[in-house]
Amino acid sequence: MNKENNAPMQGNINGIDRQSYEPAYIQLVNILKQHVSSGIMRPGDRLPSESQLCRQYQVSPMTVRRAINILSDQGIVDTVQGRGTFVKPIKLIAATFHLNELQGIFDDRQTNVKILEVRIVSSDRRTAEKLGIAVRDRVIYIRRLLTRKKKPLLYHREYLIYDPLRPVVESELEVTSLKGLFEGEGGSDFKRGDLSIEATIINEEEAKILQTQIGSAAFCLEHIFYDFEDKPVSWGYFICPGDQLRFATTVGFRPEGVQD
Repeated sequence: MNKENNAPMQGNINGIDRQSYEPAYIQLVNILKQHVSSGIMRPGDRLPSESQLCRQYQVSPMTVRRAINILSDQGIVDTVQGRGTFVKPIKLIAATFHLNELQGIFDDRQTNVKILEVRIVSSDRRTAEKLGIAVRDRVIYIRRLLTRKKKPLLYHREYLIYDPLRPVVESELEVTSLKGLFEGEGGSDFKRGDLSIEATIINEEEAKILQTQIGSAAFCLEHIFYDFEDKPVSWGYFICPGDQLRFATTVGFRPEGVQD
């Protein structure tokens, strides 16, 4: 809407508190954020000019600039040269979904990992592409079932680069590497990991293992782990029934004191 908000801006009761240990620019940031969260200023509204804010709150131009820069860094306002500073509209592209619920599965002491199968197989085309190897190169294939309170939760398939000099370590068998990725720790053999999530439907094999209906909605959580030379070490994916995970976030400005 890009309109200027000409209504008088009411800050907190005392405006800038000169006796406070909190710097004036931080107080101004909080006052302006309060106007946004309360709806006094809406997406697209233009903030008062620098000189107007200086007069209204009896602060210096430097204080106003520092406050505006902080609001810009926090994604609350956007300054357009020659036009002014505007409250940013909600943009879905900027939404970030946290994986707290997924991490909770791995942190929960009631989550158990059962190894269903471990064997050496020849890589097919898809596995070879994911791991950067030749088709029919040998890889270690692992199938796991994660349960919580004895109820099937996640079905996991993973393919590891086969190296006779590097045996399958316990951490790999227990999915510790993925848990470490979520915790920001990682393992000694992994530098980083990429994770993608997409919708899928459960096939006959997965339905039998997860004790659910064929064709029911599910999430596919695909992962690739890399070593310290940025070469793929393992590739795999989890199948999780759709009712077991929920991804949520907040778009737009979150009022002070509201937690995820």
